[in-house]
Amino acid sequence: MKRLVILGGGESGVGTAILGKKKGYDVFVSDFGKIKENYKEVLTINKIAWEEEQHTEKLILNADLVMKSPGIPDKASIVKKLLEKKIPVISEIEFAASWTDATLIGITGSNGKTTTTMLTYHLLKSGGLNVGLGGNIGKSFAWQVAEDKFEAYVLELSSFQLDGNYTFNPHIAVITNISPDHLDRYEYKYENYINSKFRITMNQTKEDFLIYDDDDEAISGWFQNNKTKAQKIPFSISRELEKGASIKDKTMKINIKDEEFTMDTTHLALEGKHNMKNAMAAASVAQLMKIRKQTIRESLSNFQGVEHRLEKVLKIQNVQYINDSKATNVNATFFALDSMTVPTVWIVGGVDKGNDYSELMSLVREKVKAIVCLGVDNKKIIDAFGNVVDVMVEVSNMSDAVRTSQRLAEKGDAVLLSPACASFDLFENYEDRGKQFKQAVQNL
Repeated sequence: MKRLVILGGGESGVGTAILGKKKGYDVFVSDFGKIKENYKEVLTINKIAWEEEQHTEKLILNADLVMKSPGIPDKASIVKKLLEKKIPVISEIEFAASWTDATLIGITGSNGKTTTTMLTYHLLKSGGLNVGLGGNIGKSFAWQVAEDKFEAYVLELSSFQLDGNYTFNPHIAVITNISPDHLDRYEYKYENYINSKFRITMNQTKEDFLIYDDDDEAISGWFQNNKTKAQKIPFSISRELEKGASIKDKTMKINIKDEEFTMDTTHLALEGKHNMKNAMAAASVAQLMKIRKQTIRESLSNFQGVEHRLEKVLKIQNVQYINDSKATNVNATFFALDSMTVPTVWIVGGVDKGNDYSELMSLVREKVKAIVCLGVDNKKIIDAFGNVVDVMVEVSNMSDAVRTSQRLAEKGDAVLLSPACASFDLFENYEDRGKQFKQAVQNL
């Protein structure tokens, strides 16, 4: 019996444990932190051995195969020891994909991947496909492979998940865009991070498809020096493309395999240029999956959007409060500020992953009337924008941030939470940060 050791007892770890057990592995789950009670129960009911708050080497280094959660870096000492012993260390995605023959659609990118994933899932489901949703979102992919019988999966994939993939081959891959993020995990080398994203296409064949943003510098740069075997489907909002997706006179045109799809972009449910790109990517997938054109149009116009992503919370005294807590990097915040059409009080800050705020400068000058810094260390933000906006306030919790913003905002303004940073200094995660924002707004 082969031994499968799982590092990390969260959603992906427990899902992998269940699939591993079902496929006849001797399974052991080890978490250096605490495992949540509901996951412990699942493991115990399924008679899967586990430990928490430690990694017992003699129970780990005897593995035939190791699945490590995406949050654990390669430089963790237990991972180094496994690699020294030449024990394969893979991702949940790699493990689960080897046990399903469903059509796999993989979506990655620095920003927009959740919206594009949810939108693609919405299009395929509305089109009557029996489709699952997983990866970096929702229920663990491995868990679904163990228990469900989907014909296709739409998977949101982070660079960390792709790093643990070696044979994974999605039939359709999407790269929404690439901008510097998580560089602390890539030796602070942007090209390492770019290469990591392109792992999504490394095993694709000429029967497969790669959909990508043709306006993106990092993506174009990679194609100058590298090739993919997949059929390329670009999308662009800056110029017309003969093949792929583009916009002309407010009409989205997608041309794939001599099939043309058109839609009036004024009917799109999601606002902003970046969402036009997300819609083109999702619609391209839907067209490849043979969803009816009318269904694609209807689904693009009735999509509800993603929580914590430019989510309109409430209008109070004619001030619109917007929750964009999912903006954990500068590029995401760029899109948010770019889509603002009224004077904005901007709530920003958190754990900085090596941010360069200079690219926001012109937007801040044009759109932002006041900045509320919500973080333990706000020095970089104050240095960057101190001379650009008239009012700058530091706060240390969400209710103060919202109350301060209310004082600074006038009728017709907006208050935008778009932190451009990770949330771990004051919150559990970006969802917790977004929920606290919404709660504080409701308490006004």
